[in-house]
Order: sequence, then structure tokens, then C-alpha cells
Amino acid sequence: MNTLPSDLAIAFQNRYRGPCEDRRLVLSAVGVASELCFVDGFWLLLVSEQDLSRALAEIEAYARENTARPRPRRVRVPVISSGRLGLLAYVATLLGISVLANGWALGWDWYEAGAMRAGLVMQGQWWRTVTALTLHADAGHIVANLVFGIVFGLLAAQALGGGVAWCGILVAGALGNGLNALIQNPEHSSIGASTAVFAALAIVVAHSMRYWKLLAGGALRRWSPLIGGILLLAYTGTGGERTDVVAHLTGFIAGLAIGWLGSLVPETRLRNKRIQWTAGAAAAVLLAAAWVLAIAAWRSATTAA
Repeated sequence: MNTLPSDLAIAFQNRYRGPCEDRRLVLSAVGVASELCFVDGFWLLLVSEQDLSRALAEIEAYARENTARPRPRRVRVPVISSGRLGLLAYVATLLGISVLANGWALGWDWYEAGAMRAGLVMQGQWWRTVTALTLHADAGHIVANLVFGIVFGLLAAQALGGGVAWCGILVAGALGNGLNALIQNPEHSSIGASTAVFAALAIVVAHSMRYWKLLAGGALRRWSPLIGGILLLAYTGTGGERTDVVAHLTGFIAGLAIGWLGSLVPETRLRNKRIQWTAGAAAAVLLAAAWVLAIAAWRSATTAA
């Protein structure tokens, strides 16, 4: 054991013995002799005068290496509602329209009346951007949109409330179809709820980013919801021969905008049942009005022909 000379200097002091013991071990590991003593309510770590500069350097290095990292900030993400009623309405709408369309209910050609046809949309038939969301080509098409729509719709409803979320999903889906019509050639046609499904995903992503940006961490961590959403869009929204990739992308972009706007609404407003019911009713009215206009325009065109 190294002996300490009589000329001692204070290398470190603390009201508690533990921190001094830790630093004494550090000094011992590098061969600097030290001792502890308790004076006037403080524990002192003493070293020889000749070792003082080295001891201070080692203690400073130890402090830098062991600086306590700030604990990750806890951010409470509110759950506004379960969204079960909205999910039931979504499932009932897709299945109901599918039955009506495939059965030529009332003698109407629902596909001809409601499909998103880029040229007609650009000529003013905006309702097709809404009605096309409820039409599907076959059972596999509708099942896929039901499954993913339920998952993303549930998450969106938990974030914004059932009424606001589903109204936002419908509007974002219609905007996505409108952007798709603007980009595509006039002969382009598409149907399916997938544009709204990816809009729902984007709404969840945009809402999540509001809370993730409050967390400590680098840019990658803060942008991870958007990165994850884009990866999910790429993985699930670009396969299949009949997949309208542009519609999925435009739906996602529109959903980001709607989700960002939704994230600005105070939580107290989102918890207001009147607001939720009003938003849900507005979505229902928009969908019903779009189909009324679609059928009226189809009947008018059929009569004229």
C-alpha cells in the first residue's frame, strides 16, 4: 500500500461518503494514493501535493464520463375515444355499398356513377373523389381495405376522437383522389378505400410527431413516426398489378395535412362530444350528398344518351 506524505491537499469533497469512495477507487486504479477524512460535515478526499494535479485530472475525467444523462421526458399521449362506433360505420358503409353496387340496386350502375375518373373530376364532378372510396373491385380488395382501415382508423380515432378522425379520413381520402385526378391522364380511373386508408395512416403519423418532437433525442428519433409511416406505405401500398400507387401516395400526403391540422386542436375540444358528433354527422352528410349527386349525374347522362 502506498503511504501518504504529511503535506496533503483536498482533491474532492462531498457531504456524502459514497461519491468520495468512488473517486478514491478511480485514483487507486491509476496508482494515486489517497485517504478519506470527515471534517465539519464534509467528507474529504486527500492526496499529496505532488499528486494533486494528476488526481484532479483523473477526477474530472471520471466526472465527464459518468455525467448522468437526463431521463427521457415522459410525454402523455391522450386517448380521446375507442372509436368503435366509427369503425362499425366504416365496415357497414363498405359492405353496404358493395352489396348495392354488385347487385345493381335500383337498376343503377354504381360503378359507372361513382368511380374516380380523372377527366370527369377535373370537369367538376368532385363527388367522384368521395364515392370512389366506397367502391371495390372484388372480395380481396374490400377485405384488405377493411382490415387496414380498421387498424389505422382505430388509431386515428384514439388520437382525435371517432367523429373528427373519420371525418378527417374521408376528407383526406377525397383530397387524395382529387390530387390523383390532377396528376393522372383524363382516362385514368380508380376505386377503393385504400386512398383513405393511407390517409388514416398519415393522420396517425402526423399526430404522433406532435408528441415525439417533445422527446429528447436526435433528428432520427424525432422524425421516426414519419419514417415509419413512409416505410409502411412503401411496404403495403406499392404491390399488386392493379395498385394505384399514386392514389396511395396522394392519400398519404393529404392525410399528413389533415393530421397536422387535427394535432393543433386542443384536447378539451376533442373531448367535446358535441364536436365529435357534429364531425361524424358531417362525414355522413358528405358521403350521402356525394352519392346523391353521383346517381343524379349518371341518370342525367343515361337519359341524355
